[in-house]
Amino acid sequence: MSRLTHRSLYLQRLGYDAPPPPTLQTLQDLQLRHVCTFAFESLSTLLHLPVPIDLPSVEQKVLLDGRGGYCYELNQMFLTLLQELGFDARGITGRVVMGGPADAHTARTHRLSLVTLDGARYITDVGFGGMVPSSPLLLDSEAVQPTAHEPYRLTFDGQGSYTLWAQVAEEWRGLYVFDLQMQGDIDYTIGNWYVSTHPESPFVGQLKVARLAEGKRHTLNNANYAVHYLDRPSEKHTAQSADELLTLLQETFGIRVPEHAQLRQAFDGLVLANS
Repeated sequence: MSRLTHRSLYLQRLGYDAPPPPTLQTLQDLQLRHVCTFAFESLSTLLHLPVPIDLPSVEQKVLLDGRGGYCYELNQMFLTLLQELGFDARGITGRVVMGGPADAHTARTHRLSLVTLDGARYITDVGFGGMVPSSPLLLDSEAVQPTAHEPYRLTFDGQGSYTLWAQVAEEWRGLYVFDLQMQGDIDYTIGNWYVSTHPESPFVGQLKVARLAEGKRHTLNNANYAVHYLDRPSEKHTAQSADELLTLLQETFGIRVPEHAQLRQAFDGLVLANS
């Protein structure tokens, strides 16, 4: 399939009949539609399979095979779309600190994008799992920024590093630290290699899935499923069988689960580990 055909299919999945103009409203709409349409998922790393991040492989997986992906896949595909629509955009990388101290010096294992519109700079991210922002965020501001989901804010250390924070249950939690260094393909290749193969990676042998909907977030961490609401407590449930996991992935997260000889065994292992 041609690039034009892939772009048309991508836009159709996001609800567009024709390419929209490169405006802030379009960027906001694209990001929200993307995180509500395409799942963040780690089925490949659960099965210890390679995760190719060249654009043709990503588009085949997500647009044609009915899968989702993680940051090196989803944010690359999204960035390419933005550039083809005429946005001034480029990729950047960050260090995930979610779940630990915000000043931890972790590896560069997250990919996101920087967009400049009418002289203002924004970060846009469609590949950060269960806490992915549903709107682009103005970079050069430390004010609280509302989104269609939780509020976010950015802080700057004066030395070139920014930290992204999300407000969850009245508490501000650091998500990742990033800078604006230019990145080459090799930078993404190295980060993706670590995330998809290193034994200490939180993705290898693990199932992590997320998809947003209006006013809520669906997450699946191995066999632990949750729906996180904006206005009431989360609902949590542990899957009791491989079939239940399969149904969740298909019906809640919209994933066309691949046929693989080891998949049921992997699902059984996740259920057993949480029993």
